[in-house]
Amino acid sequence: MPTATTADIHQLLRPSTVQIGLSGQTKNEVINALVDLLEGHDSIDSLEAVREAVFEREKVMSTGVGKTLALPHAKTAAARDTVAAFATTANPIDFGAIDDQPVRLVFLLVGPESDKSRHIKILGRISRLVSRDPIREQLLNVEAPDEVIRILKDGEAQLRS
Repeated sequence: MPTATTADIHQLLRPSTVQIGLSGQTKNEVINALVDLLEGHDSIDSLEAVREAVFEREKVMSTGVGKTLALPHAKTAAARDTVAAFATTANPIDFGAIDDQPVRLVFLLVGPESDKSRHIKILGRISRLVSRDPIREQLLNVEAPDEVIRILKDGEAQLRS
């Protein structure tokens, strides 16, 4: 898989790290399921260290950013490169979002400690992309992981134009 540039979100995902209709009922179940999608990823040294880092970050402040989107994330020595997982949830999940709305789109981002500025840029780009109504609607209605990657790729191209 090619290394993504600063903000190529679609390149951070693989079909194996995208799940449609995730069945978790709580924020913790959803985060755990997303971390599990990274199992076997060549850039992750320890799934449990990633899980711990993500939950530690979540304790600081909810990553429910509004408009049905949550962006759980962490920087950890257990990640050698920035990687991501994405899910749509089968049911709305209370994430303690800033707009008090339940979450249906969850984008997990994990990267090495040394990539702090890239990490922040990618989080901002995901938020800008998914805050666009047409993109969010498309993501809420996808049926296959490849569709998610295509929608994000097309959306990123629109952001650049």
